[in-house]
Amino acid sequence: MASIAQAIRLALHYGEEHLDVKNIFGEDVGPPLGGVFTATQGLKTAWNSPLDERGIVGMAMGLALAGSRSVAEIQFADYIFNTIDLLKIAGNTCWASYGQFPMPMTIMSPVGSGIRGSIYHSHSFDAWATRLPGWKIVMPSNSLDAYGLLIAAMKDPNPVLYLPPKALLRVRGEELIPGEPSDEKELRSMIDAPLGDRSAWKPRWPEVTEYTVEIGRGKIVKEGSGATVVSYGRTLPLCKRASEELTAEGHSVEVIDMRSLYPYDWKMIVGSILKTRRVIYINEDTEVTNFGEHLCRRTVDELFYNLEAKPRVLAGKHLPGIGLHPNLEENSVPQYEHILHEIRELLSEQP
Repeated sequence: MASIAQAIRLALHYGEEHLDVKNIFGEDVGPPLGGVFTATQGLKTAWNSPLDERGIVGMAMGLALAGSRSVAEIQFADYIFNTIDLLKIAGNTCWASYGQFPMPMTIMSPVGSGIRGSIYHSHSFDAWATRLPGWKIVMPSNSLDAYGLLIAAMKDPNPVLYLPPKALLRVRGEELIPGEPSDEKELRSMIDAPLGDRSAWKPRWPEVTEYTVEIGRGKIVKEGSGATVVSYGRTLPLCKRASEELTAEGHSVEVIDMRSLYPYDWKMIVGSILKTRRVIYINEDTEVTNFGEHLCRRTVDELFYNLEAKPRVLAGKHLPGIGLHPNLEENSVPQYEHILHEIRELLSEQP
């Protein structure tokens, strides 16, 4: 099974061949490195930009206004903050021009903790991103969704922020991408560049086919009736694991992968809450003005009299950054034991 990094590479190759993507660019995106996470190795339209995040976003905007589809990468989401004014302009251009100037551009930027990246390589961008009207925001938690969401982003006429979690980029999927060889060693031999001299290396791309995940559509990854857990990105697999442990203890927990932060699948979330009457929103962005707080507020506004327990949010600590030492990182953002504890508390609360 492909890792998320390999799934991104396969999707970008599909975009080059079938979706008229002519430019894939960013810092170290082109040869010989092919991206710091190897997600752009071997792509024929990939090229290296200067170390200039504002230039990267500005270039993507110019290409979009000229009618050319591109995928631009900000190497780490930690360095996207100095482009927010440009992201705002990109988001309002289609609206402000009454639809005359669409913005078919995708910005890809790995987010979050989990790689021991310390203060400059561990930021989340979830809440900031959802405050940019005009943008669609997606975050995969597995390889098949990484492939399908990226293809959907490349096809979309709107600007899309594609935010893969850094901690999951090397994690292999549980489902095959359409056209992916079933032997992971065969896939590696086909599309992973060798160590050392890569000057003569060429990938042998498998015949992957189109598969899209609709932007705005969540997924119930585990059904249950006693509580609803809503998550995405790095914390989603941890939530699923916690729900399985609780199932072994006799509890029934439903887990929803949002996949798309904006637009988001409120209908799915509401349906689950009406069934379980308990909900917790879990992510690793900082807890003050967290996107989960928005969902929690909407839950109270619309579903207050259907709840048997107060809705909860489990998020990262409100800190300027994450420390390098493992103890600092693991106590700054939700880990498995924190998630398990909070779901247990939710289940035990009396109506």
